[in-house]
Amino acid sequence: MQFLKTLFWVIVAVVIVLFARTNWQPVTLTLWGGLEADVKLPVLVIGAFVLGFLPTFLLYRTRIWSLKRRLETQNQAHVANAPVPRNAPPPPQGEARSNA
Repeated sequence: MQFLKTLFWVIVAVVIVLFARTNWQPVTLTLWGGLEADVKLPVLVIGAFVLGFLPTFLLYRTRIWSLKRRLETQNQAHVANAPVPRNAPPPPQGEARSNA
């Protein structure tokens, strides 16, 4: 399974590098106050992707964390309230000790 994860990330990295190499062109962004910024196209596209992906990813991880906490507290409550079996065998009795 680790091999497949590594292979996936290697393929993603190769695709990003190929995209960046074929589209390495400057783009002029007009900012506020008459400012202009020359940015390479791959940097702009990857930056826009990260800005859109990051809030969704953080929301997802927060929700998973919250659900895991809730599940752990319910499991602990379930174990603490477990009924004692009625026909439990008597505890083993050791040899009688003499107080001599």
